[in-house]
Amino acid sequence: MNIKTTEIARYLGETVTLHGWLHHVRRLGGVNFVIVRDGYGLAQAVASETDLAPLAELTDGTVLTVTGKVVAARSAPNGAELHAPHISIITPIREAPPLTLHQRTINATLPTLLDHAVVANRHPERQAILRIVAGAMTGFRQTLQAQGFTEIQTPKLVASATEGGANVFRLGYYDSEAFLAQSPQFYKQMMVGVFERVFEVGPVFRAEPHNTTRHLSEYVSMDVEFGFIENHFDVMVVVEQVIRGILTAISHSQSSELAMLRAEMPQMAETFPNIHFRDAQQLIYELHGEDVRGEPDLSPQDERWLGAWAQAEYGSDFLFVTGYPMVKRPFYTHPDPANPEFSNSFDLLFRGTELITGGQRLHQYADYLAALDAAGLPHTPFASYLEAFRYGMPPHGGFAIGLERLVMQLLGLPNVRLAALFPRDMGRLLP
Repeated sequence: MNIKTTEIARYLGETVTLHGWLHHVRRLGGVNFVIVRDGYGLAQAVASETDLAPLAELTDGTVLTVTGKVVAARSAPNGAELHAPHISIITPIREAPPLTLHQRTINATLPTLLDHAVVANRHPERQAILRIVAGAMTGFRQTLQAQGFTEIQTPKLVASATEGGANVFRLGYYDSEAFLAQSPQFYKQMMVGVFERVFEVGPVFRAEPHNTTRHLSEYVSMDVEFGFIENHFDVMVVVEQVIRGILTAISHSQSSELAMLRAEMPQMAETFPNIHFRDAQQLIYELHGEDVRGEPDLSPQDERWLGAWAQAEYGSDFLFVTGYPMVKRPFYTHPDPANPEFSNSFDLLFRGTELITGGQRLHQYADYLAALDAAGLPHTPFASYLEAFRYGMPPHGGFAIGLERLVMQLLGLPNVRLAALFPRDMGRLLP
C-alpha cells in the first residue's frame, strides 16, 4: 500500500510503502534511522546495517521507496515509524547537494539559498512557508467565491502603463511597444461592468529601483474589485472579511506548518481600527516629536509607529489609514467629496508595514477625461479602458494584497524573498 508520510500513523501494524527522497541517514550507536522526505513531510524507518546496503555510496537526495511495517513511536515524525524496511533505489545520487537539507534550518546566506532555490525549496521549513503561501491563496479565493465574486485572469502584456508612471518593464511586441502589467487595475474595473464582483490572483511587474527587504520586481497580487458601493469604507469591510478568511483557512489547513515555523497568528480587534491620514500625521508628531504634517505620504518608520500605536491602543495588528492625499494616488482614485485634496482611499498596515492599498474609483466618463488631463496623460492609450465608463459603470472600488508581503509579515520573515518561490528583484533572473 502506497501512502504519504503524513498518513503513516493511520496504518499501525500494516505494511506500507513510502515514495520519496533520502532526507538523511542517522546512525545512533548501532541503531540507524532512514529519514524519508516526500512532498508532504518526513517519516523514518529503523534500519539495520543490512537494510542500509542499497544506500552504500549514495547520498541525501537519492530517490527511493521504503517498504516496512508501521509501528507506533512517540518520538518519530507523525508518531509512527517503519520497522524491517526494504529499500529500493529509483534514482541514485552520489554527489552531495549544494545545501544541507537535513538540519532544522538551512545554514546558508540568503544569496546562496536563492541561487540554489531548486534544492533549497525541498527543505521542510521552505516547504512549510510555501504551503502557507498556497493556503493564503486558497483562503482568499474561498472567501470571495462565497460572496458571489467571479475569478478572472487578465492580460499581462498591456499597451499602456497602468499607474501612469515610468517604473514599467518595456518590451517589443511584434512591431510595436508593450509593457508588463503593473497591476490588473484597468481590466478588473472593466470587468465590474460585466460581473459586478471580480477577483484575480496573478503576477504583476514593477520596475521600481528598490533593493529592500520588502520589494520584489515580480510578485503575486491578489486583486478585488466590485460595484455599487457608497464609498471606500464599503471596500474596507470586504478587506477585513478577506483577511479573516485567509487567516482562518491557514489556521485550519496549515496548522502543522505554522507550528513548525513558530508563527504567531495576528491579534485582531473586533473591527479593524482606522485613522485618517491627517490624524495619523498629527499622532506621530504628538507621540514621537517627528513633524511629518504636510508630507504627502507615510514613511516606513511612520508606518511602524502607527502599527505600534494600534497594537497598544486597540490590541490590533491591523490598522487602516484612510484619506491619503490625491497627489499620491493614481488618477482613477475618487476624491473625498467633502475635501477633494484628499482621497476616498486607504492603506491597511499589518504589523506596521503597508500590506494593502485600495479605495473608491472614479466611475463617470467625464471625470476620467478630466483626471487624465490633470495628470498630463494622453487619452488615446487609454481608449479601451475609457470605453467601459463611456457606456455605464457603477460606483465601485477595490484593493490588492501583495501575497509575499502578507506571508512575510505573518511569519515574521526577515526578507520578502523568503516568501517567494523563485524571487525576481533588481539583480536576479535565475533560477
